[in-house]
Amino acid sequence: MADATDDRPLVPYPPQPDGVPWPTDEWPRGKPIDAVEALVDELFEDRALQTTHAAVVIHRGELVAERYLEEDAIGPSSTLISWSMAKSILHAAVGVLVRDGLLSVDDYPAVPEWAAPGDPRREITLDHLLEMRDGLAFVEDYVDDSVSDVIHMLFGDGQHDVAAFAADRPLAHAPGAFFNYSSGTSNIVSRIVADVVGSGEDAYGSWLRRELFDRVGMRSAEPRFDGAGTFIASSFVYATAQDFARFGYLYLRDGTWDGARLLPEGWVDHARRMRSQDDDTGNYYGAHWWVAADAAGSFWANGYEGQSVLVSPGSDLVVVRLGKTPSDRYPELKRWRAAVVDAVAAAA
Repeated sequence: MADATDDRPLVPYPPQPDGVPWPTDEWPRGKPIDAVEALVDELFEDRALQTTHAAVVIHRGELVAERYLEEDAIGPSSTLISWSMAKSILHAAVGVLVRDGLLSVDDYPAVPEWAAPGDPRREITLDHLLEMRDGLAFVEDYVDDSVSDVIHMLFGDGQHDVAAFAADRPLAHAPGAFFNYSSGTSNIVSRIVADVVGSGEDAYGSWLRRELFDRVGMRSAEPRFDGAGTFIASSFVYATAQDFARFGYLYLRDGTWDGARLLPEGWVDHARRMRSQDDDTGNYYGAHWWVAADAAGSFWANGYEGQSVLVSPGSDLVVVRLGKTPSDRYPELKRWRAAVVDAVAAAA
């Protein structure tokens, strides 16, 4: 996997438009954009990405497109799975602790499995983990359980303590030297958060709601925990499409919400500055977010089967799409998101 450091200036964040209320309680409605409506129609009528459960488009703080798979009884109140978009939510959780001085990206986390003197994994920093450059041997395969670590972690012998399963992996590369997308890495980070805020639904779950979800109006959000009390931040948050849009909107507004800074200054930049390129897909990666590298400065939270929350600062845009798309159609999903960005730019 190639390094892809880009030191060019990042696209500035758009401010909250004058007269547009923050969507803590409900999304203000805006004027539909014909080209965007047509692209949403493609999802549901032409089945361009196979099965789409929900699509929500936010432009300049207003909801301008929204549609659900009503034939499957899915609607605005339906809570849908994040899959790996939970990783980006974890990035926000870490940011809250960085804001409060309780974690630093330069920390060498006290991971019990790496505690032995001389263990080379002790050279892994929190930033290595957030960048997916920790060097741990972890196979992110969703089909072949004979080689997959992620299947065994989530559904096999690792499911009761996902962080311990992942942290037990040996090094395959020197920390910082190699990008390897890994759900195990996110669960290690999640346990690091739990070491600070407490584990389990009562402590960790309550903290997530108090410090993050409730602050932005994500009242439907339901994180899931393993038997050891670790938020399974690789994969499992359930929320409505509108609430996933609220999460994207927090990042579109540089980690601020209605006059309050929830994420420290520079934290969203930490997420969206590219560091690596996936040789298989050509996609760029920042820190627990993927980076589109387009003229609008777009970046996105990505999940299995085509879940995505696109944040596009240059277009003042958030695009949520949830559903079931096979991996061979992921390039089509990427093109669809880019088409929405282009449609909004053309309509401006």
